[in-house]
Amino acid sequence: MTRIPIRRALISVYDKTGLEDLASGLHAAGVEIVSTGSTAARITAAGVPVTPVEELTGFPECLGGRVKTLHPKVHAGLLADTANPAHEAQLAELRIEPFQLLVSNLYPFEATVASGASPEQCVEQIDIGGPAMARAAAKNHGSVAVITEPSRYADVLAAVADGGFTLDQRRQLAAEAFAHTAAYDVAVASWFASAYAPDEIARDGGWPRVAGALWRRSDVLRYGENPHQRAALYKDLSAERGRLDGSRDPGGVAAAELLHGKPMSYNNYVDADAARRAAYDFAEPCVAIIKHSNPCGIAIGADLAEAHAKANACDPVSAFGGVIAANGPVTAELARQIADVFTEVVIAPGFDAEALDILSASKNVRLLRCRPGGTTPRNPPLRGGFHPPRTPLGGAAGPPGVLLSTVEWRQVSGGILLQSPDRVREPGDDPANWQLKAGLPVGPEMLADLAFAWKACRSVKSNAILLASGGASVGVGMGQVNRVDSARLAVLRAGHRAAGSVAASDAYFPFPDGFEILAEAGVRAVVEPGGSIRDHLTVTAAEAAGIPLYFTGVRHFYH
Repeated sequence: MTRIPIRRALISVYDKTGLEDLASGLHAAGVEIVSTGSTAARITAAGVPVTPVEELTGFPECLGGRVKTLHPKVHAGLLADTANPAHEAQLAELRIEPFQLLVSNLYPFEATVASGASPEQCVEQIDIGGPAMARAAAKNHGSVAVITEPSRYADVLAAVADGGFTLDQRRQLAAEAFAHTAAYDVAVASWFASAYAPDEIARDGGWPRVAGALWRRSDVLRYGENPHQRAALYKDLSAERGRLDGSRDPGGVAAAELLHGKPMSYNNYVDADAARRAAYDFAEPCVAIIKHSNPCGIAIGADLAEAHAKANACDPVSAFGGVIAANGPVTAELARQIADVFTEVVIAPGFDAEALDILSASKNVRLLRCRPGGTTPRNPPLRGGFHPPRTPLGGAAGPPGVLLSTVEWRQVSGGILLQSPDRVREPGDDPANWQLKAGLPVGPEMLADLAFAWKACRSVKSNAILLASGGASVGVGMGQVNRVDSARLAVLRAGHRAAGSVAASDAYFPFPDGFEILAEAGVRAVVEPGGSIRDHLTVTAAEAAGIPLYFTGVRHFYH
């Protein structure tokens, strides 16, 4: 059995987008419509005949609308396998007519939570009948087609004209319905665990007992990190449905629009995310150039073209084949500079028309438009929430039920690790709160360079040392297994530019040797977290060298 003609449809929707056109089209095709409550009223108002569900069941809607469709004459009509003679016989015995189509979407639970409604109002918006019908029809997809999204209404009318949905189509619709109800259940369960019925850990620390996510495949990539690996891009399904914090657009590179160039690769996405993370941190015009998730140059400037020129000058050899992020619209001047160097990806909030023409002349560069905003989470967000007043999830506490929309997660064998994102917004990230441990206070210009180096260093894989001058990196030592080698690498890459620069270290110097390498290279000031049991040795080395040394009291590892 493949196509099943649609003769009888049950419609019960909260979102009434396109409802009148759907009902009119079904009626014109001779489809009998059964409907509930406000949905039936809307269809009637459109001049379309409809059978109220209470007329079908012989039982009135009750308990303030909590019970409408939970009845054998509804669910038997959805669950009957019409290819099973025993089911057919029982339907005839019970005088129940089967449905071939269910159209149902659910109460707006997530939007209700996001609106700041009371817990009682949120509980009332937990749909029971809708998910029950959707799951019933989805289970019985051999006989029933289930529609959960208004965007599918045109497909319904086309299928009616063609003699019904095919079995393969009904399977796909069933899969969509189960994903729809699964996302809904995850939202409800997460809200209960985090806001409505949190355990002690969730109340005190902000980590709910359960957290979940659902992703939809967005793209299949040519291969993964290496050609022998398979890969695909998935997007957070809640971005389409709306989250517990009211947002729909997840932002980040997964939601970026490819304006030009070949499809993105796995490594392109990884580096583009790192580039966005680096450049979008800054309020000033900023450009970051990334290779293998590390900045080979990052700078701020009076405009983006100046910032790019300074970033590229840090390590022009490594910039070849890199990924560039700008935190503002790409101008024609910036585009001309980028066009002179082979670049894999350019990611920015926008591109001027002339800039787009200039960069599109190369078929190899990929141009991504990615909205501005906060730092991209390292991984897709998890559904959940946190409970005031204390939360580890990125700063000030919010209302109950706020989505963990910025939580970072990392898979480990057998589980995942969750953490709040590193935003460089801790008190110790403000130079006004730094502690001068050695030397004399620096002037405003050098302090600005130290502040830039400190923020930029956050984007460098640990162990990280970044040398800066004039609002630009001049040498970066990244990813080494000890801080001494990172210091050596930063100095090596800076060359003669190390003299007179300032340095930032993402974590403390466990011994003074790393600091001494910077001092010998002519670095004029250093900022680091402090916190080592041997801090006094580094402080002594700074005093001996006459170099100002600042402690921030906050660490910025990045692995």
